[in-house]
Amino acid sequence: MSSHLENASAVVVGTSWGGVEALSIILRKLPADFPLPVIIVQHQHPNSDDILSLILRKRALLFVKEAEEKELLMPGTVYIAPANYHLLIELDKTLSFSNEAPYNYSRPSIDLMFKSAVDVYGSGLIGIVLTGANDDGAMGLKMIKEFGGMTLVQEPSTATMDSMPLAAIEASPVDYIVPLDEIAPLLVELVSGS
Repeated sequence: MSSHLENASAVVVGTSWGGVEALSIILRKLPADFPLPVIIVQHQHPNSDDILSLILRKRALLFVKEAEEKELLMPGTVYIAPANYHLLIELDKTLSFSNEAPYNYSRPSIDLMFKSAVDVYGSGLIGIVLTGANDDGAMGLKMIKEFGGMTLVQEPSTATMDSMPLAAIEASPVDYIVPLDEIAPLLVELVSGS
């Protein structure tokens, strides 16, 4: 298996229960010059404010912000889906929100964000499923794999809740099953030379 993805263009991440700590561990280890946009769906309470982006900003070398409607995705920036909206990536690489019904009991939905990212980035997409207590993200990660993207799943034994990683592994073959503290170094390796 290639140690880097030739056309890496974006990273999408889905997580739920235990995600704040998992994301903190990954973002602490991603260098300030990481060249891709990172788009994250973390399941949150519908009434949450932007506290998640503020927490993660203090723990990351990259710039972390809550996603904004019609915002153009920029390299080296981490975008957090706002609470109670589906976050989608449009063909012109801008972000959009939807308040359609929860999908797979979730809004924002990891699966919907992953699907929209596949439509834009195809084989240049890196998808990651982290800790969580449901199976949101499994079908979206499968779609990323089917379109030639790279798929990573947190090693279930290192997850706070292993349901999401196990569901993703069961849904389709994944490229890497990685302990949490090894995900950031692997991402750096995958995008080097891209």
